Amino acid sequence: MRKQSLEFLENYLNNASPTGFESSGQQLWLDYIKPYIDEYYTDVYGSAVAIINPKAEYKVVIEAHADEISWFVNYITNEGLIYVRRNGGSDHQIAPSMRVNIHTKKGIVKGVFGWPAIHVRNPQKEENPSLSNLFIDTGCNSKDEVEEKGIHVGSVITFVDEMTMLNDRYIVGRALDNRIGGFMIAEVARIIKEKKKKLPFGLYIVNAVQEEIGLRGAEMISRRIKPDVAIITDVCHDTQTPMYEKKTQGDLTAGKGPVLTYGPAVQNNLLEMIVETAQKKKIPFQRAAATRATGTDTDAFAYSGEGVASALISLPLKYMHTTVESAHKDDVDNVIKLIYETLIQLKSGHDFRYIK
Repeated sequence: MRKQSLEFLENYLNNASPTGFESSGQQLWLDYIKPYIDEYYTDVYGSAVAIINPKAEYKVVIEAHADEISWFVNYITNEGLIYVRRNGGSDHQIAPSMRVNIHTKKGIVKGVFGWPAIHVRNPQKEENPSLSNLFIDTGCNSKDEVEEKGIHVGSVITFVDEMTMLNDRYIVGRALDNRIGGFMIAEVARIIKEKKKKLPFGLYIVNAVQEEIGLRGAEMISRRIKPDVAIITDVCHDTQTPMYEKKTQGDLTAGKGPVLTYGPAVQNNLLEMIVETAQKKKIPFQRAAATRATGTDTDAFAYSGEGVASALISLPLKYMHTTVESAHKDDVDNVIKLIYETLIQLKSGHDFRYIK
């Protein structure tokens, strides 16, 4: 991974982009990708679309989502303690003793998820963390003091954590799900530009908002673009660490390549094209199966309008929805390569229908 790319990834991951509040991260992303595209636009909720060949009739999307899970201030006690509710699938079990940033119009206010010391907890009646007993302490002694800092019900909260490397092999941090996807599709655009590849179609590089609360950004932007093809990238679970059941959750390993998903929302002819590309270019890949839905923006694009030929290329991830999400550098490189190689062999007007 080149130095400038890694620097962008680190800045992008370290920046907070909670669901519904993604604009600062979207600006970073646009600033990085602008040299490699022809034009861009954003929609009213913040999804960003960078375009190569905007006048082409045939439209191909590569897409990731920009938002991260977070918390909302839900209640402030008279003593100045803050109780929260989820913004997306935030994990209450990892919250105790974590440091947080509370985002306000006056700037960031520091806080911590407090938790009673082990000395005073009754091992016979020990409580597990839950939304009823988790609280944030900002060092304030009253509700008035908290509110003077600009904190109010609805203020958004993110964990304090920054990207690091583990054994020079894994990229580790919060919100790899799925800002690392935004990084990967931006890198595809960069490689196309630097290799001076002329695409015979319009390429729409989409960084959508609000995936974590129901694929909402992708639903909106897919209707505006009306693409012919959509290749989505998101994360999936590495299942090699304890407490995963391979019989139900599959046998997937970080470091063994991108994961290609089979399922009703995935268009099989497009999927087979990606599989054949991986085999031809000797890109390692793994397979997974979905049930009724993939749970990713693939579903939103596939079922948009009259239907869009859609496929999902996933990045295996350890410890999803924690502050130590971990992705193997080789997988990141191979997702980028697989998307790039699929695009440069795709012909304009390709008809993916099963029956013609």
